[in-house]
Amino acid sequence: MDNTREFEEYGEANGNTKNNDEFDRIRTKGRERFKYLAKHKEPKMEWYTCIGPPQNWGTQEPLWPLNKATISANASHRIAELATPKKNFQTGVYINRPLWQYSCGRASVLTTVDENALNAQASSRVEQLANSKTYPLHTPNRIEFVYSCGRSSPIWSVPNSALNSTATPRVLHLSQHKPYHPRFQPEKSLPWEVPEPAKKAKASERVEQLASPKARPEGPFREPTWQITERALKSVASPRCLELARSKSLAEGFLPAKDIEWPVSRAAKQASASERITALSQPIQRMNMNILQFNPEAFKVKPQALKGQIPARVNELAQPINR
Repeated sequence: MDNTREFEEYGEANGNTKNNDEFDRIRTKGRERFKYLAKHKEPKMEWYTCIGPPQNWGTQEPLWPLNKATISANASHRIAELATPKKNFQTGVYINRPLWQYSCGRASVLTTVDENALNAQASSRVEQLANSKTYPLHTPNRIEFVYSCGRSSPIWSVPNSALNSTATPRVLHLSQHKPYHPRFQPEKSLPWEVPEPAKKAKASERVEQLASPKARPEGPFREPTWQITERALKSVASPRCLELARSKSLAEGFLPAKDIEWPVSRAAKQASASERITALSQPIQRMNMNILQFNPEAFKVKPQALKGQIPARVNELAQPINR
């Protein structure tokens, strides 16, 4: 009891110090994490992934040194021909304007006309072909061919009797548009006017209370370690709790999993193989094929094997299964 009281007094006296230490620990850990993430990623090169000396991209240095014969060699006529740059067609009147300013470099479909073609005179045959087609005077409905291709216009002239006629009551009734439903309400415009009472209204105390944000405390809500009450320390578990806290027992006859590696017994280490096991462990000595191919009796069946009989068990196992 004395130790518990001393621990409680020490915790109450140093409560503020623990909170400050907790804040400092969290702040320091966060700063170290930000500094680590702000660093550039360093290339990871190992000896088994390195393919050569480091080479910076963008330089004119080759990947490996060149021989003197390669540097002093002369290019052939074909290589010099392939190395010539493409011909520049933007010369004269084609400098940056007609081909590249308003297009992708291709020539325009509208070509320039020569002065001789502008000053030339058309022949009588060309003038005859250039004349439009004329219709004879006796063609009926000639008015349709003056401003059109010969088809009649959808606009027709209305007679005077139809213009001066009066509509009947039935026609006037049918010409009325369909009325709206008595309970129809038109759509409300998006910007609507706020009434004056709403502009001068004041919120009630209940509305202001509901509009205020929720107050949330700052800092850790509880310490990692908290004090245990004396009543909880002196409490005794009931028989039911002890029964429920008992771990589940294994089934009768349960054997745990065998380890992958187990110690070898001393008797097994000092054991010696019998003569039969030693004889069976000897490999079969077979003759070499270079010598066996000259033996005429290599594949001859022994007389004892020819006179042998199959045991009853082997004959039983050799029978096919009746399915």
